[in-house]
Amino acid sequence: MSETEMDWYGPDAATFGDRVAAAREAADMTQAQLARRLGIKKTTVMAWEQDLSEPRANKLSMMSGVLNVSMSWLLTGEGDDLTEPATADQQSADFQALLRELRGLREDLRRQTERAGRIEKTLRRLTESQA
Repeated sequence: MSETEMDWYGPDAATFGDRVAAAREAADMTQAQLARRLGIKKTTVMAWEQDLSEPRANKLSMMSGVLNVSMSWLLTGEGDDLTEPATADQQSADFQALLRELRGLREDLRRQTERAGRIEKTLRRLTESQA
């Protein structure tokens, strides 16, 4: 892997706005979703990503937590950063694995809901018989 590939959003390759946009996309968020999470307007996020303005320290701290990157990386491109995007094959395999896990969780929830319903019905019968 070349130096350029390893540092794809480093200090020489991207601006603050580029790193915000990349981190937001890596977190699978829209500008509106990030704005809502930070309690700001979408236009503010747009201005950050276009390098027209920068966030105050408190919003920068919140944003680094929401996007799961360090404040240092957002500001300078150095430090804990994003990893290179996964290939389409990796994304597809990850997606399929998550779908299988989600289906399993849904089935578990369905069984637990049915069990809770049976217990509730039994409790009602017991309560009615004691009254």
